[in-house]
Amino acid sequence: MESLVEFFTNTLGQYVSAEAVVFIISMFPILELRGGLLAASLLDIPIKTAIPICIIGNIIPIPFILLFIKAIFKWMKRFKHLGRLVDRIEDHAMKRSGKVEGTEFVGLMLFVGIPLPGTGAWTGSLIASLLDMDIKKAVAAELCGIAIATVIMSIVSYGLLGAVIR
Repeated sequence: MESLVEFFTNTLGQYVSAEAVVFIISMFPILELRGGLLAASLLDIPIKTAIPICIIGNIIPIPFILLFIKAIFKWMKRFKHLGRLVDRIEDHAMKRSGKVEGTEFVGLMLFVGIPLPGTGAWTGSLIASLLDMDIKKAVAAELCGIAIATVIMSIVSYGLLGAVIR
């Protein structure tokens, strides 16, 4: 993930402000808030500025994914190569959905909140949509998960762990 963050900061940083780079990274799948906070730290953006930028960037895609992903996937499946891609994405999400099923709210919250590869708001929204989870419940769980991820990644990205332990 660090190499992707460096790529985005170096490439986009030539054209837009450091804050805009962090915002874009936070909206991007895979990187999301986790990558945004890493980038903000690398770009020396103060944590008080970085956190709201990353949270807003990470939240923006959620309603669109929850509301439209099934229709988009249905349309994409009409095309051979895109259909295969959709099948792989759905398979990936459904393999991870076991962590969410049964305890939907808590499971989705922890899935989004614990910063592990392949987790986050994008995949969480996809799983919630594929499981036909109530949208209000899914959004609330994901917002709680983003809050958890923010705390964890702030500690990691800004070296606050040393300050907490002392």
